[in-house]
Amino acid sequence: MLSENILKMEGIGKSFPGVRALHNVDLTLRKGEIHALMGENGAGKSTLIKILTGVYQKDVGRIILEGRPVHFRSPQDAQNMGIGTVFQEIALCPNLTVAENMFIGRSRNAFVKWKQMNTKAAEMLSSLGIPASPTQELASCSIAVQQMIAIARAVDMDCKILILDEPTSSLDEDEVQKLFALMRQLKDRGVGIIFITHFIDEVYAISDRITVLRNGELIGEYQTSALPQIELISKMMGKALSDVSAIKKHEPPESDDSVPVFEAKALSSAAGVRPFNFKIQKGEVNGFAGLLGSGRSESVRAIFAADKVSGGEVKINGRRVKIKTPLQAMKQGIGYLPEDRKGDGIIDELSVCDNLILALQVMKGFFKPLSRKQAEEFADQFIKKLDIKTPSPNTPIKSLSGGNQQKVILARWLLTQPMYLILDEPTRGIDVGTKVEIQKLVLKLAADGMSLTFISSEIDEMLRVCSRLIVMKDREIVGELSGMNLTEQDVMHMIAQGGK
Repeated sequence: MLSENILKMEGIGKSFPGVRALHNVDLTLRKGEIHALMGENGAGKSTLIKILTGVYQKDVGRIILEGRPVHFRSPQDAQNMGIGTVFQEIALCPNLTVAENMFIGRSRNAFVKWKQMNTKAAEMLSSLGIPASPTQELASCSIAVQQMIAIARAVDMDCKILILDEPTSSLDEDEVQKLFALMRQLKDRGVGIIFITHFIDEVYAISDRITVLRNGELIGEYQTSALPQIELISKMMGKALSDVSAIKKHEPPESDDSVPVFEAKALSSAAGVRPFNFKIQKGEVNGFAGLLGSGRSESVRAIFAADKVSGGEVKINGRRVKIKTPLQAMKQGIGYLPEDRKGDGIIDELSVCDNLILALQVMKGFFKPLSRKQAEEFADQFIKKLDIKTPSPNTPIKSLSGGNQQKVILARWLLTQPMYLILDEPTRGIDVGTKVEIQKLVLKLAADGMSLTFISSEIDEMLRVCSRLIVMKDREIVGELSGMNLTEQDVMHMIAQGGK
């Protein structure tokens, strides 16, 4: 079954004003295979997929579907030809029911057979193990469940080709395994699946072949089993990885009697995190580890007062201070890069420059605006310092790749010169190369004396940069790990045993 091509994209090229997004790119998909499309942010993956699904029109090249040249003028054209897509950003209607979202736009009949629709939706949800009712409003479902519903919608369209763009980014491990089981079922039925993810381990767990893009060009096509992970990463980055393996944690000077830069006692918030004690020394990188829902993000949001503080006391350099709002935290030298980059980080319609200076402007007050010249000088400085890839400081930030958007938010906080910087999932959804850059930057900032809290859902990444981990379970701290005990096995054991 794997020998029969269902799709061939040949010599695909696409340019936008001032940017060549794709140049002479090929992609071959076989019936009954899972094909990983890999590359850093900005490599051209999304552009290629948008051409395949009729969102963009190619400049050159051809698309051959089941042996026949095709041209998709719209996403509906692609859908009618059996191409189903689930994008990273969930494109559903939260005010409609689950069943309505699954079947919206699928019937030309003005009269909807509600009972029949709900029954079919229930069967589909049950077969996929999705914990949702056909008649409940989509907004009442978690993000993970909404993602699964979007996948169910695409699967139920009798698709020949299923495109999954970062489908696991909002799923926990059990839900990922359910998705993989579904993907294998579809593969056995002859469906060709294009799988896009930033999680390298997932590629090797589920895919048959890999196509790698870099800077809009085809690097190569490989059997997954024949391409070692280190080589895949090297091909995506375009350089050897000796500098990646050489990353070492920065160990802060040991001193039991030194005064912490930040210390909290019995801190709690309206978000439900249980009262906790926490401190961090000058030049230390520590982290909160735990499973999804353990309280990691709620804890750092309490530190920054992003959620309403309900109890506890805080000291900065040994002096008790009042931090009840994010502005008060900022004025005490604390910065916070939030977990939700799109929802809480960037402001889509503003430029790179305006997004970058936002925190500094808030601290100064809006009655003391930065001059345009000052703003552009700051922007130019950090665009160069962090190697932010943008046509200009005045480019809308929504036009940048996810990794470059993240660098802009990092620059925003570095511009305020914080003594303590909290980074919540700073590398989620970005490419391997940018991840390494951010890890190195974290360690450099620590070496220069900044204190940092680093949170990541990838434990190996936290072990790479943190000298101490605070382990959480069920919204409370169950223990700490450092030194020789700072291993993945120890973290997993502590989470499982609840610190016992």
